[in-house]
Amino acid sequence: MDLFDHAAEQDPAARPLAERMRPRRIQDLLGQEHVLGTGTALRRAIEADRLPSLVLWGPPGTGKTTLARVIAGTTGAEFVAFSALLGGVKEIREIVAEAKDRRKMHRKRTVLFVDEIHRFTKAQQDAFLPHVEDGTLVLIGATTENPSFHVNAALLSRCRVISLRPLGEEELGALLERAVKAPEGLAGTVTLADDAREAIARHAFGDAR
Repeated sequence: MDLFDHAAEQDPAARPLAERMRPRRIQDLLGQEHVLGTGTALRRAIEADRLPSLVLWGPPGTGKTTLARVIAGTTGAEFVAFSALLGGVKEIREIVAEAKDRRKMHRKRTVLFVDEIHRFTKAQQDAFLPHVEDGTLVLIGATTENPSFHVNAALLSRCRVISLRPLGEEELGALLERAVKAPEGLAGTVTLADDAREAIARHAFGDAR
């Protein structure tokens, strides 16, 4: 941990606004009603704690990382993030060993979140496959690229692909209002005129960040 990380921990206001406003509960998520609305297959799977491995596919700022964290928190699973760029097979083996111990000793599942899963090497994907198959890991990958072209067919066949859409201007406007008023956001220290909110939402092009 460097000095900047330590300062951010001591002063939550030092964290970026988008991170401070990241939803923690499924009911706080805005948008994506087509996959998260009441009665949808994914919503039922999350609420029943019967989550399959997933690939979340969508443009930047549509909530892929947030959704993965909310899923892990809702199901009570351990959330582990893995970098496709920085991690290798050695790190995968360590994650798998810890997941097996967690499952055996605490009966707790591990949700492994892989951002930019399209950057996975074949060796990395092959290393994950048997542990996704046997349930040691629930894999949630996030990608802005079509997974059919970038994810190993064998691994992809064990996952459900969820397509996320850009947020609409009304949804982005609601997020802006929430950020302005929330204690963890700007706590009412600024005001947002209607035309300013509409302009920001319009020029965000569906990206909640």
